[in-house]
Amino acid sequence: MKYVFLNGSPNKKGNTARLAATLLEGTDYSTIDLYDYHIAFYGQCDIADQFSTVLAALEDADVIVMGAPMYWHSMSAAFRNFLDRSYGGIPEGALAGKDLYFVFQGAAPTTEQLAAADYTMGRYASLYGMRYKDLVSTAREAAAANVALA
Repeated sequence: MKYVFLNGSPNKKGNTARLAATLLEGTDYSTIDLYDYHIAFYGQCDIADQFSTVLAALEDADVIVMGAPMYWHSMSAAFRNFLDRSYGGIPEGALAGKDLYFVFQGAAPTTEQLAAADYTMGRYASLYGMRYKDLVSTAREAAAANVALA
């Protein structure tokens, strides 16, 4: 099994990465830090765009953990941009059959904020044929959902 963590936080070793590490404990996983890549906005043409590089790493994985910190009551800009770019940018079937987990954390997320993120990621997984497994926002939830135990 190949595991990949798509980190949508500018802090490579921050809370989002720590929760993902707990979720992925016991696996050999690679990390893609979105802030290390130039991903143009949806609808823009940019020859320096690296969306396809990130997508290739996801296509090669069996289990994908995506993570984002909560900024201004929602996902970080880099992560949201990645989701936006996925629309029309992911070939049909490219991510089909993969398991998807979402790590979403913030100082004090409300039930409504977590529900909105859970809905977004469930729809995202459905659109691309992935199996949406879980949203985790605490260390306890990450440990309970540990992918090595699944």
